Amino acid sequence: MANALSNAAGSIQFDADVLVIGGGPAGSWAACSAASAGARVILVDKGYCGSSGATAPSGTGVWYVQPDAAKREAAMASRDALGGFLADRSWMRRVLDRTYDNVNLLAEWGYPFPSDETGQERRTNLKGPEYMRLMRRRVREAGVKILDHSPALELLVDENGAVAGAMGVRRQEGENWVVRAPAVVIATGGCAFLSKALGCNVLTGDGHLMAAEAGADLSGMEFSNAYAISPASASVTKTLFYNWASFTDEDGHPIPGASGHHRSVIAKALLKHKVYGQIDRADPGTQAAMRLAQPNFFLPFDRAGHDPFTQRFQVILRLEGTVRGTGGLRITDNSCATSVPGLYAAGDAATRELICGGFTGGGSHNAAWAMSSGFWAGAGAADHARHRGTRAQPRQVTRAGGVALTQGPNRPFDPERATRAVQDEVFPYDKNYFRHGAVLGESLTRLDGLWHKLRIADAAAPENVVKAREAAAMVATARWMFRSALARAETRGMHKREDYPNQDAGQRHYLTSGGLDEVWTSTRLAPARDDVEVAA
Repeated sequence: MANALSNAAGSIQFDADVLVIGGGPAGSWAACSAASAGARVILVDKGYCGSSGATAPSGTGVWYVQPDAAKREAAMASRDALGGFLADRSWMRRVLDRTYDNVNLLAEWGYPFPSDETGQERRTNLKGPEYMRLMRRRVREAGVKILDHSPALELLVDENGAVAGAMGVRRQEGENWVVRAPAVVIATGGCAFLSKALGCNVLTGDGHLMAAEAGADLSGMEFSNAYAISPASASVTKTLFYNWASFTDEDGHPIPGASGHHRSVIAKALLKHKVYGQIDRADPGTQAAMRLAQPNFFLPFDRAGHDPFTQRFQVILRLEGTVRGTGGLRITDNSCATSVPGLYAAGDAATRELICGGFTGGGSHNAAWAMSSGFWAGAGAADHARHRGTRAQPRQVTRAGGVALTQGPNRPFDPERATRAVQDEVFPYDKNYFRHGAVLGESLTRLDGLWHKLRIADAAAPENVVKAREAAAMVATARWMFRSALARAETRGMHKREDYPNQDAGQRHYLTSGGLDEVWTSTRLAPARDDVEVAA
């Protein structure tokens, strides 16, 4: 515990039953769910609730499947091999049920689902702007108090180690905030390491760090090396349309095996030379449908006067880390509780191994998990607050935060330098996409050294404290990622080990990770399966 709360200069204070940190899909569902259970709820967002985060600027598929036994079984089986046979059928069924109900609720609330030629609404996709605009309205109508542009910096804990609220800053008002609450939902999203992927530059692992400082652990952090194809000059990481693309080198020679956007092939090529794409295999009707379905994909091209259907453009792979990975805070029961009393996790901040194992990709399972886990976490937090008794204040509340918040021996904290240092370890394809034990070990040595330098640095100046905490969170996240990647000596899901290129049936387990100054890992049994695992 860092400091007593009495030492903190919080200029505005609130009391609530449930505090939700994060205003994306998971956070907004959590807030609505908690409020509908009778809780007094406050939601704080680093940006503007409804317009920040990975979902808001994009279209997203949703794992919405009719309650038909055959269809549900096919949906669950569809990614078993991709995910390394780690998914839990019981959790998949829960998420399919909850997602079906929640999407139908969206229709009742007025979401404009399109209809097909028979007049049936297509409810398997959501447009981010419309979806999040509706969710913000629902949050406000539920009576939730929203603090926009108010990033959380650290959790508060009571004398028994249970969560007691959080602290942060109100950037536009130039003041601090303190919320006392016996239950907190972490819905801060994943970590994309400021890679400039669309909507992801607010997703820096903040919730992971705050939760770990309070004692929470994580799971599946080895499944964190998700990269997405992106134009080199833009941030759009929507990859579906690259199914109709051809990829060439600088001289225009085709790259064998790259068609269909095979990222491994493209990553290997990028280690040697520049790569160019062109969406030249889409007919005029498909091109028109693409523009209608995902207009923001084409916006950068249109602004530059570039036609991606007839002209080549340079592409890179942008790291999306745990945003499109599956690692995150470990949840311990059906309410999405973490190992810390009163602390809940939802959306990309929580592990998604339970429904998709070691592979997910964009939308679909992630979108379903966000609305389902958000719903459960909000209800669980409200129930915890009700049983805890919100009027019974703990005798002592302390601040759980450490790095960048506590005074060091007069050593300056440079957030930009720390950010560049962690990016140097996680961005390169030959360090993170294609992993090798020796390389992971070298990266960990540098990351551990970086963490310990930050650990003893001065508290960041008020104007730098958000960036400093982001840098610290990214370093912590990278260490959990690489320590877990080193512990999984096989290739499974998106985790690819060059020195262990095969899937090992003896390692069909989950990896828990945690710790700050000393990072640790341990194994947990994966659920028993009736089907037979097929070696990769």
